[in-house]
Amino acid sequence: MFLPLHDQNGLAHVRRPYVNLTIIAANILIFLVFQGAGDDQAIGASSYSFGLIPVVFFEMRELAEALRMQPDWMSLVTYSFLHGSFMHLLGNMLFLWVFGDNVEDAMGHVRYLVFYLACAAAAGLAYAMMDTRSEVPLIGASGAVSGVVAAYLMLHPRVKVWVLFLGRIPLRLTAFWLLGAWVLYQIFNAVTAADSNVAWIAHVGGLAAGAVLVLVLRRRGVPLFDKNLT
Repeated sequence: MFLPLHDQNGLAHVRRPYVNLTIIAANILIFLVFQGAGDDQAIGASSYSFGLIPVVFFEMRELAEALRMQPDWMSLVTYSFLHGSFMHLLGNMLFLWVFGDNVEDAMGHVRYLVFYLACAAAAGLAYAMMDTRSEVPLIGASGAVSGVVAAYLMLHPRVKVWVLFLGRIPLRLTAFWLLGAWVLYQIFNAVTAADSNVAWIAHVGGLAAGAVLVLVLRRRGVPLFDKNLT
């Protein structure tokens, strides 16, 4: 749909968004080191060991001993640090790079980390509860990133964002129209694209979590909807 490039939105409370940068670095490092930088066999093994598999998470089935690397409940978070391809990784990390720093600025470092992991868990839980007997592992930061997008939209709907539309057309739009359309696109696909390989329902779960959590985790005095610009 589009790739975010840059937003005209400085930081007011933190010097460096080092939690957001650490999350980005961790995703990249895991992909390069543990997923063989896109090797199908490495991605497959890591997806079953650390991805979120509903039928395993709900203890209806056990993984093979060789694949059992962690307690089942931990997959609610670990799945979000895995990616199926370089483009999958790139898209999620671009969204985090452009939007995550301002959400961290609004919450502070520790609360932002809690927020990000909670959005990942909520997205994973939404996916698992849609089909508790599914054997398909969920991987990717998209659910957590969706939470970041929801929080950014509620904090800064009037900020201008540069994006690359359809991979080639540079556009400068307000976050309200840009991210609002993106949110509607996720919801539409969650309702209509039942047989898609994309876990749209996880995106919606992350969006819902982000919209709720930003209300309670933002710093005291940080307004919603860019009210400080009026």
